[in-house]
Amino acid sequence: MKPTAIQLRKLAARDPGLGAAMARVPPFPGFPAGPLARGSHFQAIARSIAYQQLAGAAARTIYGRVCALTPGPRFPTVEECLELPDERFRGAGFSAAKTRAVKDLAARCVAGSVRLRNVSRMTDDEIVRMLSSVWGIGEWTAQMFLMFRLGRLDVMPAADLGVQEGVRILDGLEERPSAKAVLERAGPWRPLRSVATWVLYRLCDEARAG
Repeated sequence: MKPTAIQLRKLAARDPGLGAAMARVPPFPGFPAGPLARGSHFQAIARSIAYQQLAGAAARTIYGRVCALTPGPRFPTVEECLELPDERFRGAGFSAAKTRAVKDLAARCVAGSVRLRNVSRMTDDEIVRMLSSVWGIGEWTAQMFLMFRLGRLDVMPAADLGVQEGVRILDGLEERPSAKAVLERAGPWRPLRSVATWVLYRLCDEARAG
């Protein structure tokens, strides 16, 4: 989804500091976007699992090796994940924890406790609860799925270090704020907290590039 120009102007007006950042960074592209927009819902979540707690280059390498375990360019399907021995995942670079998480997700999809075909009709909170029932999947992974796969516009991953660093840069703070402080700070950004999150990520990109 992509907010209207009027909605974006209202967001900028509610928070002039964020508005100044919005005017400086590239225009918000709309969601879904990026690698999580490709493949099935299952494959998008599996990609997030693959990238947990890894730097970009290492994550891309390991993710590519797992994709190469089966025919085609994508991550293995639900059925393929259940058929592949754990040793194949481990040999491709997946940790035991990530292997268990992907297998548990696949098993729950087959059992029906994770209903990815119905997610478009579910609320954000329902989706977070459903995905968080999978071993090794937490709130952050569910929030990335909500934003970058489903295009939900009012998601605030307050515990994300990139978001916290973005708020620190935005407000000129000496230290990163806590998740609780970020949630409180994000009040004026409703109902477009996903847009604000995207801007905060871009501020971090600017800081690294500068």
